Amino acid sequence: MLLEKTTRMNFLFDFYQALLTEKQRSYMQLYYLDDLSLGEIAESYGVSRQAVYDNIRRTEAMLEEYEEKLQLLSKFKNRQQIVADLTTAIDADSSREEVMRYIEQLKQWD
Repeated sequence: MLLEKTTRMNFLFDFYQALLTEKQRSYMQLYYLDDLSLGEIAESYGVSRQAVYDNIRRTEAMLEEYEEKLQLLSKFKNRQQIVADLTTAIDADSSREEVMRYIEQLKQWD
């Protein structure tokens, strides 16, 4: 579960980091990408561990709200699945109609 949450947060951060403040970006990068502890981040910024924790939790909630409204991660995952299905169909020498169906699905996600 922890790895799944970390992976999701990394994806959300990739998609929405431009919408965050510099401090939020920094905390999230240090915590999720650089794998620093709350204490290490707090020490480097001269704030309490609780302040870092609160900032990260609020930022996680913001990222989830952005995803709920904009659906960038969801659309990305759907496109990835369609591309995988299309690749399988092409490798399996599927009919032209089936390949075109996947291409049309991709067009719908743009």
